[in-house]
Amino acid sequence: MDLLKVIHERQSIRKYREDEIPEEILIEILEAARRSPSWANTQTWRFIIVKDTRVKEELSKTLTEHNPAKEALRKAPVVICLVSQKGVAGFSKGVPRTSKGDYYMFDAGIAMEHIVLAAWNFGLGTCHVGAFDHEEAERVLGVPEGFTIVAMTPLGYFDEKPIVTPRKSLKEILFLDRFGKPYL
Repeated sequence: MDLLKVIHERQSIRKYREDEIPEEILIEILEAARRSPSWANTQTWRFIIVKDTRVKEELSKTLTEHNPAKEALRKAPVVICLVSQKGVAGFSKGVPRTSKGDYYMFDAGIAMEHIVLAAWNFGLGTCHVGAFDHEEAERVLGVPEGFTIVAMTPLGYFDEKPIVTPRKSLKEILFLDRFGKPYL
């Protein structure tokens, strides 16, 4: 599939069929994540692939009370949990190199976006999940000290493509030379 077509079509999916995902497709998706750029090529992300029903149920309980992705985490055949090493990306000799400090969130976001775009390419849905009890999810997944869970996504086949959500126009978000000066 054409990359721009994938970018334009991709939507968050919250209802999944229980069909298995072929291992070779899952590996292709994870390979796309592995290829994502990172600060000074630090590659601080790690991916925990959850297929066990009990673990998916425990993870769904970590989501905030009204999080619409709870059922998706339970029902999708796979949940990908993105974990990142702290204190490496954005640092040199232990000193942060920007005012933003630890860059792991930025790098993790890129890796997760590679996952969701690659998944859509194979006809699979995803949904960025970030509103959850991170400490409890780390306990469930056995995440070691020095690492933190950043996000999760259910992964699976879906029956219907969702309605395209509205996006702001370029005129609303694009500026020339300085903030507030219209580009268009």
